[in-house]
Amino acid sequence: MDWPHRGSCLCGSVRYAAGEFAPQMAHCHCSMCRKFHGAAFATFGSTRAFRWLSGEALLASFTAANGTVRQFCQQCGSSLTFQSPATPAGVVEIALGTLDTPLAQRPDAHIWVGSGADWYSPTAELPCHHAGRSSELVCP
Repeated sequence: MDWPHRGSCLCGSVRYAAGEFAPQMAHCHCSMCRKFHGAAFATFGSTRAFRWLSGEALLASFTAANGTVRQFCQQCGSSLTFQSPATPAGVVEIALGTLDTPLAQRPDAHIWVGSGADWYSPTAELPCHHAGRSSELVCP
């Protein structure tokens, strides 16, 4: 297995390796991602090749009312992974801000901008979807 990507939490206690990412990567503006990351949006990429290298015992999970599960480091609070009930088995969505290695791919869309922060407006450089990728386009 090729593991070209490495990542870690803020304190460095939790580390992971990841394979190639799927072509679609998005900036998610939903209220849950905003609150969990403390930012205008969270950026995720998905992969089928993922493994924890260290600190797995320090992981905690939060399951939201809609069934999404977010894993984070108990020690420093870094958001690490995301899974929705619709995520195919074996796929892990990684918070790309935790990568320690370069990533050639770039996000290709803004999603859930309909519930985004009123103090931030994405530019039209990428498609902006009101909700998920299959929803209407609403770029400024």
